[in-house]
Amino acid sequence: MSSRYVSALRLPTVRLARRNLSRNRIRTGLAALGIVIGVFAIAALGILGSVLELTAADSIGSLGNQVIVTPNADAGVQSLTDRDVQAIRRAAAGAEVIPIVSGGALAANGDRQTFATLYGLDDPNALFEPGEGELPVRHRRGAIVGADVAAELGLSVGRSVAIEGREYRVVAVLAETEGISLVQADGAILLPRDAFVQRDYSQVIVRADTGPAATRAADAVRETLNVRDDRVSVFELSAVTSQVNRFFDLLNAFLLGIGAISLVVAGVAILNVMLMSVNERREEIGVLRAVGVQRIDVLRTILVEAGLLGVAGGLAGVGLAVVGTAALYVAIPEVTLSVVLAARNGGFLLLAFGFGVAVSLLSGLYPAWRAASRPPVDALRRT
Repeated sequence: MSSRYVSALRLPTVRLARRNLSRNRIRTGLAALGIVIGVFAIAALGILGSVLELTAADSIGSLGNQVIVTPNADAGVQSLTDRDVQAIRRAAAGAEVIPIVSGGALAANGDRQTFATLYGLDDPNALFEPGEGELPVRHRRGAIVGADVAAELGLSVGRSVAIEGREYRVVAVLAETEGISLVQADGAILLPRDAFVQRDYSQVIVRADTGPAATRAADAVRETLNVRDDRVSVFELSAVTSQVNRFFDLLNAFLLGIGAISLVVAGVAILNVMLMSVNERREEIGVLRAVGVQRIDVLRTILVEAGLLGVAGGLAGVGLAVVGTAALYVAIPEVTLSVVLAARNGGFLLLAFGFGVAVSLLSGLYPAWRAASRPPVDALRRT
């Protein structure tokens, strides 16, 4: 019998570990399945949280770089004057300032009618994208209609729309809004500034290059226009995006915690498998130690067995997570390819795989130490 164990010594450590694991394939398979489930849970839940966050960020777009300035009705201010707009431009130097007049009216095309929000601004390109036709650099004549208004009234470029008894030729139709927008254009009509009886502005949108720049612009506007009284209300959309980001950070941490718990449970299963395997091979290990195998060799062999379980289960779990992510992309139209292929999703795959291997090695550490520390004479007493 000793010659068989001596020949086993000549086997490479990985090959020997694979042979030991194959002795009880059902038990080994169940232990690896636990790692598969744990790694899949961490990777899939992490990627799910990431996809939700990135999809929300795409929907929000660049809103975090924008500030809305509106008259403070509580202070008796009903509109913003040209002087206020100039003060906002000086305060928000370097940012784009877009003053807007707004209202509402009944729009008609023949017998078809609908209520539409009216917006007046000089440069429609600052906030909108064309769906049909071209947006003028300076809006001086004609109407630009939103996608919903065009559909309800059957409008297209070249047709006419009646608003409060006046006819306007449609010069462009806006693209359908995707995601969140400060100005809801789908149900709106853009008219030249001169078409409004109201001369003052309803709101001013300040658009900066970055979120911090928008915050600085908002502070400067408050300091400039609210020196004596709170004449204007300044709303920073970066505060909303920050709250959204914090929410998704907490959600990701929660989801990863759930996955980690399942992987720790799988680690307990591997610990049990390794202990049972060591006990079953007590006599074999004793013979190996008696013929000169060093304690470190026994320790290394047991750890390699645990590591192989972790690597096999980790690869399978990562593969399932990749398949699940692809299914998410196919099933949900809002999930874009750029979101799925984001680098952070690959980081979750590596994290899950590394955590799975680490848990497996830690679970095999005690059984390996126990096997290597047992005196050969104790193991040989029952041979």
